[in-house]
Amino acid sequence: MKNRPWIRIVLSAALVCAGMSAGAQSFPTKPITMVVPFPPGGVADTVGRPVAEAMSRHLKQSIVVENKGGAGGGIGMAQVAKSKADGYTVLMSLSSLVVLPEADKILQRPPMFQVNQLKAIARFTADPTVLVVRSDSPWKTYAEFMAYVKSNPGKISFGSSGNYGTMHVPMEQLKAATSTFMLHVPYTGAGPAVLSLLSGQIEALSTGPASVKQHIASGRLRALAHWGEGRLASMPEVPSFKELGVPIQYSQWSGMFVPADTPAAVVDSLRQAAKFAAQDPRAVAALTASGTSFMYQDAPDFERFVQNDAKAMSALVTRIGKVD
Repeated sequence: MKNRPWIRIVLSAALVCAGMSAGAQSFPTKPITMVVPFPPGGVADTVGRPVAEAMSRHLKQSIVVENKGGAGGGIGMAQVAKSKADGYTVLMSLSSLVVLPEADKILQRPPMFQVNQLKAIARFTADPTVLVVRSDSPWKTYAEFMAYVKSNPGKISFGSSGNYGTMHVPMEQLKAATSTFMLHVPYTGAGPAVLSLLSGQIEALSTGPASVKQHIASGRLRALAHWGEGRLASMPEVPSFKELGVPIQYSQWSGMFVPADTPAAVVDSLRQAAKFAAQDPRAVAALTASGTSFMYQDAPDFERFVQNDAKAMSALVTRIGKVD
């Protein structure tokens, strides 16, 4: 062995590879934290919990959901982007992920994170947002609502999950398309914003169907229009803005990410668990009951989707400009 140093090198390399392989095969060996960057009750939380439960069964290790609201989701997103790249911290994000770094540019402040700090695992849902008001409001249709908005500039307030978030951007689209002014009231997430609408502190909001379907079904809220292409399967009676002659469209997607440098073998394990969750009857039933459904995309397709959406949202945020 003393005269054959190459043998020691080969053996050392083999031991390193064997150790890496064993580590990948054993992942996960402890609980995983799924950061949901919004308070409970919003779309990311509604999707994240059944997905985490199904993935836990597949991985044979628990996945603990941690709600980390603030800054339109930016605090939780940044936490995962800067966390250890070992697969034990994952992010269940909404489409505001690609908007917030662009908003930081507009506001001329240091970005909380960059999209390239995160690696896509899977997309789970992609729903148009829905314009809702309280059922005891005087507006039975979108036409009645908009007539009031135009006649009373600034008297209608709408809630959101934060500046430039997935509840804010579509309402800015609506304001621009109709040349109207409504007062924006940002909250820490969809859950608090919906509660404020129910309690009468605001008059309207735009959010994913999963956040409001139960309140529509119970008769407490009324959906006036949505930002999709055609009619929604969960709300077939609600027209799209395109049907109503307002040329706007917006989709609120949810997807899972990990820090960009996470090892490929660990990423693959999470991808397989995500795919299992998207096909799991219990998870499918939970999402269907909430008013949404899986629109699964595996990592390669989802990565392309995110890149294209980032370009589109960059143009949209630039058009919206600086907002309070």
